[in-house]
Amino acid sequence: MAKVMWNFIFNKPKNVTPPGMLPTVKTDLKALQRISSMNPVIVWFGHSSYLLHIQGLHILVDPVFSGHASPFTFTTKSFAGADVYNVENMPDIDLLVLTHDHYDHLDYETIMTLKQKTKSVCTSLGVGSHLRFWGWEENKIHEMGWGDQYETSEQIHLIACTARHFSGRSFTRNRTLWSSFVLETKGFKFYLGGDSGYDTHFSQIGEQYGPFDIVMLEAGQYNESWPQIHMMPEQTVQAAVDLRAKILLPVHWAKFSLAMHPWNDPPKRVIAQAQTLSMPVTIPMIGEPIVLNERSPHQPWWEM
Repeated sequence: MAKVMWNFIFNKPKNVTPPGMLPTVKTDLKALQRISSMNPVIVWFGHSSYLLHIQGLHILVDPVFSGHASPFTFTTKSFAGADVYNVENMPDIDLLVLTHDHYDHLDYETIMTLKQKTKSVCTSLGVGSHLRFWGWEENKIHEMGWGDQYETSEQIHLIACTARHFSGRSFTRNRTLWSSFVLETKGFKFYLGGDSGYDTHFSQIGEQYGPFDIVMLEAGQYNESWPQIHMMPEQTVQAAVDLRAKILLPVHWAKFSLAMHPWNDPPKRVIAQAQTLSMPVTIPMIGEPIVLNERSPHQPWWEM
């Protein structure tokens, strides 16, 4: 750990951040119905934050809009151009999904601003303690252990599944759970991967719940010093194959530098391995809509 921290602070290469402002697309998130009324629309906001619009329903995953991914505003700041969206841009949220309580997935400023426009939140076991401490209404919070299920009258069916990671804020560790989630709604099936190292749980989830119309899997912030908690990009593609995915959306990159690899290494390595394994991939710009079965952006905008 000491060696890792030393290298992270003093030996971090310059190419871990983009050389200029990231290109983005400004989409009216409150009018996604106009883009497609039948097929799901997915808008990625960089890192692991994204919004799903599914026939009138809005599901928001791990939103971080404060401009930083740490307890201090002056550290782990977002890349230039990556903060074109905020809570004010969001529609009313039918379901907020929080995979675990790390700062790059559970952001206090964002969560507090979302409180009044969110109907319900599902999260991993113990993470609700943060929300209750911050003043969220008890009846909105649904904590889930692995294997637990949650359903709503709006035909949202959520299943908490295994992930290989850890949890904690500040200096505490593993007092809350971390999870991936299977989302089934209105004839479509999604895998919300959260953070995870590669292991056999992907094939087990694929056999039990797959195939998936799309899987959102982490592809960044990896290092050979911590392979158990974050996947290498090549493993991300293999995980998508294991899950029996129709298409892969690689996330957990393009907003924060939490490792020492070049900032745009994840898409390059994912695409190379995806070609080898014949796995379709979509890599949109921040804010550029994906429409399942219609539009899968993949222009190499990261070649800056």
